Amino acid sequence: MPTTAHRDPRRRQVVAIVAGLVLAALVLGVPDCSNDPTLAPWHTQALTEEFTADMAGEQVRTLQDYLDLEERLFRELDEQIVRKTPTGAEFALERYSRDSLASPSRWPRDWNRTFELDADAPIGGVLLLHGMSDSPYSLRALGEALNRAGYLVLGLRLPGHGTAPSGLRSVTWQDMAAAVRLATTHLADRLGDSPLHIIGYSTGGPLALDVTLEALEDGAKAVPASLVLVSPAIRVHPASALARFKDALSVLPGLEDLAYLAVMSEFDPFNYNSFATNAGAQVHALTRDVDRRIRTLVQEPAKARAFPPVLALKSTVDATVTTEAIVDNLLKRLPGPRNELVLFDINRHAAIASSLLVADPAPLTDRLMAEERLPFAVTFVTNESPESAKVVARYKAPFSPQTSSTRPLDLVWPSGMVSLSHVALAFPPDDPLYGRGPADSGDRIFLGDMALRGERGLVRIPADWLLRQRYNPFYPYLEARVLQWLEARSES
Repeated sequence: MPTTAHRDPRRRQVVAIVAGLVLAALVLGVPDCSNDPTLAPWHTQALTEEFTADMAGEQVRTLQDYLDLEERLFRELDEQIVRKTPTGAEFALERYSRDSLASPSRWPRDWNRTFELDADAPIGGVLLLHGMSDSPYSLRALGEALNRAGYLVLGLRLPGHGTAPSGLRSVTWQDMAAAVRLATTHLADRLGDSPLHIIGYSTGGPLALDVTLEALEDGAKAVPASLVLVSPAIRVHPASALARFKDALSVLPGLEDLAYLAVMSEFDPFNYNSFATNAGAQVHALTRDVDRRIRTLVQEPAKARAFPPVLALKSTVDATVTTEAIVDNLLKRLPGPRNELVLFDINRHAAIASSLLVADPAPLTDRLMAEERLPFAVTFVTNESPESAKVVARYKAPFSPQTSSTRPLDLVWPSGMVSLSHVALAFPPDDPLYGRGPADSGDRIFLGDMALRGERGLVRIPADWLLRQRYNPFYPYLEARVLQWLEARSES
């Protein structure tokens, strides 16, 4: 006798969908909750005062409207989560516990919020766009350097960020893009004829590309004078497309943990350690949309030529985004010769045996430095020789078949450091949170070079988190290059 499922086509359809969702969940994997298997209020509490794209033009017309809403949002965060989080030794490293060493309140400024650094008679303006699960703190040092150089700087807090990981469970990339449009309009109005530049880190990269493409497509909006993309998320793994199916399963009883790809203690005051499944789905959708529009753009030579110059900076090893994506999906498509890729190599000092590496990025970098007719410049920051920890910058001009110049940088690899990472580039060695030495103030957490030793599984901070490089020993070079880039593009 046929079952009910076989008799009812709609039920068969539902069964197929559920089976597909379960398969997607299995493909993506169950979140690693080994450090904190229980979802806390900051993982589940939805905050209602967050900006969404449908507010733009109605409830939120200006950046000041956005800031007013942001103020209400942080009051709600305090009322709904911070005041309800216990204090004491058990919560000493929990950012939502008011007395915690990880509380943002211990800092002179809460860098989770949007910030604006004003300038008298600014020579230009810079919009800073942080990455997914991040906060405006990630580009703080660069923003302060640019402000000292005479730029009006706006570090935007993207919707869903700076508050609680639960903010990433419902945010869309369109929400973030709408906030970026508000910020660019604000800066353009303040700057008048002075140039506007955008610096995007990680997911901030495709958001910078999105608002630029919109300006070119619209024809009436000001196009940025240049873009600086730090570890930009140009393309993510195709499997991330399944994240939305996994997220859909999280509404079912007993599967709430599927709302997160990772769940950890929140000991970082300016970054979520837990990562919502929806966040991965939104990065995938954003990068797909930007990729489609860039492919359309290059079919219209006049618009392609109007695309602003791009400076991309990246570590050759990056667990989040690939160098190939930046080269093939972006820089090779844009008309030359105005763009440049700066790559930071691994430490090739003889003391680091190549047999220790899982994968050596040398084949790609060797190809880029030898490939003829590349329409963009390449600067390769690497050891001056395998016998030395000193680094040099090897420069290859656009359309050149070989290295054009080699310049010593008066910088060296610190002892024991193998490479940079996706998260390291924009943080200087003296960063008070992620730098090479503990901050002067002992009343707040330090997450830089920590040498914690003991039995595995003892501490709540995972070993792979501790091993990841958090600051850039070559930050002075990166900062100088960004300043030179903006100055040159402001004058052109």
